[in-house]
Amino acid sequence: MNPLRRGANARLQTRKGAASAPAPLDALSPNPPAPSDYAEFLRTTLPQQKKNVASHRFGTERVWLKKAGPRHGKWGYRVMAAVARMARLDIIKPVPNPGGEAAIATEARRLKQLAAAGLRVPVVLAQQADGLLISDLGESGRATVVLQERLDQAAAAGPAALLAVWREGLTAIAAVHVRGQHLSQAFDRNLVQCPDGVIGYIDFEDDPAEVMTLAECQARDWLSYLHSTAMMLEAAAPQAAGQHWHAALSGVNEEVRERIANAARRMKWAQKLPASRRWGRDTQRVRAVARLLGRWYLAPLPN
Repeated sequence: MNPLRRGANARLQTRKGAASAPAPLDALSPNPPAPSDYAEFLRTTLPQQKKNVASHRFGTERVWLKKAGPRHGKWGYRVMAAVARMARLDIIKPVPNPGGEAAIATEARRLKQLAAAGLRVPVVLAQQADGLLISDLGESGRATVVLQERLDQAAAAGPAALLAVWREGLTAIAAVHVRGQHLSQAFDRNLVQCPDGVIGYIDFEDDPAEVMTLAECQARDWLSYLHSTAMMLEAAAPQAAGQHWHAALSGVNEEVRERIANAARRMKWAQKLPASRRWGRDTQRVRAVARLLGRWYLAPLPN
């Protein structure tokens, strides 16, 4: 019996339709501006939009409008923040997301930065202090698929299929780093497969580089991806995953590799966190990350 089939199917059903197909388009105003004027579209549509993020039809295009929301709390991930403090690991602590106009400015800047480096990210179509209009990574009639969903589907098919998709995420992160760049939150939910098969990147409301060095940011990318995928990897193919992990990191800067190895040493205690679901999924994820890093960098763990 596949140990992941039941859990993966449950995760998939809870999100079915959210990632496999585009969200419903918001209604446009009765007299939308000409399709060539993105700035005017942003100016007139922003006051009408209730949600912080919504998709719209703009001529034949699908576009996304982000509006400045309320300021966020300093730490959005309490368990990871607590682990970072206990392990003295700044690279895994959540980066404060300022929200509001600052988040809009940060996202626009990062999208332009990554696009200039040749990476697949949404195009900034128009920007103002309290709103941002960006392109969709899909094509006409062909939607993107979030890597998180692809991993769930692959996990239900078995370890070999899971590892094949998981390696795509590793390759996508390496492609960012080889260009001297970093992501913001390199979770599987923020990596999307475009219709042509290329992995694109989304969600840049915060910038770790404001509080970390590039090596720390890149190490954080690897650990963030592992954090979002560790539970299914540990259940299916931990040793094989370790081989792919080390192969992906073989060409990585030595300073980045050392920071990841240091994280493995300092998170050793987290291997003994309770496995029970009643402690919450964040606790389970941290435990799974610590156990995988323990297998891959320290002594082998018992099954």
